[in-house]
Amino acid sequence: MLELHDAPLAPLTTFRLGGPAARLITATTDAEVVAAVREADAAGTPLLLIGGGSNLVIGDEGFAGTALRIATEGFSLDGTTLELAAGEVWTDAVARTVEAGLAGIECLAGIPGSAGATPIQNVGAYGQEVSSTISEVIAYDRKTGETVTLANAECAFSYRHSRFKADPDRHVVLRVRFELEDANGLSAPVKYAETARTLGVEPGDRVPLVDARETVLKLRAGKGMVLDPEDHDTWSAGSFFTNPILTDEAFAAFHGRVKERLGDDAAPPAFPAGEGHTKTSAAWLIDKSGFTKGYGTGPARISTKHTLALTNRGEASTEDLLALAREVVAGVRDAFGITLVNEPVTVGVSL
Repeated sequence: MLELHDAPLAPLTTFRLGGPAARLITATTDAEVVAAVREADAAGTPLLLIGGGSNLVIGDEGFAGTALRIATEGFSLDGTTLELAAGEVWTDAVARTVEAGLAGIECLAGIPGSAGATPIQNVGAYGQEVSSTISEVIAYDRKTGETVTLANAECAFSYRHSRFKADPDRHVVLRVRFELEDANGLSAPVKYAETARTLGVEPGDRVPLVDARETVLKLRAGKGMVLDPEDHDTWSAGSFFTNPILTDEAFAAFHGRVKERLGDDAAPPAFPAGEGHTKTSAAWLIDKSGFTKGYGTGPARISTKHTLALTNRGEASTEDLLALAREVVAGVRDAFGITLVNEPVTVGVSL
C-alpha cells in the first residue's frame, strides 16, 4: 500500500476541491482495503473512502483522519455475469460490456467514478439504474469484521439510495456482480424519452448497443456530464441535487404554487414514483426559480450547459461552492416550497 501524509485530496475529486488528508492510503487489492479499514477501526481513526471522487464535496480544512483510496482492479465476464472490483473505472467497464454484446448498463455510459460507488448511490441515468442488474455486492462488514455477500434484495435499493448510503459506516464495497442480458447485440428496451427521441425510436424499442452507448455519451457531453479537464462545466459532481419525490398531497400544494408563480397553464414535470408519490424535476425547479445556466459571478457557478450541475470555474473553494448551493436551495424553497437535497456526499461540511 502507498501511504502519504498531509496529502492533497482535491486532485482525487472531480470538483477539484477540498483540503488535505492527515494520511492517505492507496489500496490496490481487496486484502489491502480490508487491512486498512481494520487498522483504522481498531485505532478509532476517522476513515474516508475514496473511489473515483465524482460524488465528494470535501471541506477546505481537509480530513483529519485516514483517507483510503480504493484502486483495486478486476473485470470478469462469465457468460452474462459480470464481476467488477470496486476500483474499476465505471465508464470503461460499461464500454467493455457493450463490446462484449451484453445489455443492461449501456445507458449508464459516461458516468464518472468507480464501480464500487454504483450500488451505494444506486447510480442511474437515461432510464437505467444499476439496481436492475446488480445481483450481488461483496463487501467488508465493519461491524462483524467479516466479508459478506449481499443479494440484490438485501441492498434495499431505491431512488439514488441503498442500505450502504443509509448506513455509510457499516459496509465497504469490494466487488459488484451484475447479471446482464445477451440480446444479440441489441440494447435493453429504451425507456428514457429523450434517448428514444434522439435515436429515432419509440420508448420500449431496442437498438444496437453501440448506438445506445454513443447516443447517451453525446447527450451527456452536451450537458457537461462527461469529464473533460479543459471544460470547467465538467468540474462538478454531475447532478448536485436529487429529483424531489413528493406525496400526492405535497405535489398538489406544489402545483398550486407553480400556478401562482407561472400562471394557470403552467404544469411542473411529473413522473410516477410509487403509490401515492410523484417525482418532479430538480433542474426545472432551479431554472424556474431564476437560477439559469451559467448563474453566478464568483468562482463557483451553475454549469453553462445544465442547471443541475454546480461547477468550479478553476479558482473556487469548497465554501464558494456551498454558498452557491445554499443560495439555490433557499431560492427554490422560497419559490416553490420544496427543499432540494444534495446528491454528493459532504465531508466535514454541510448545506
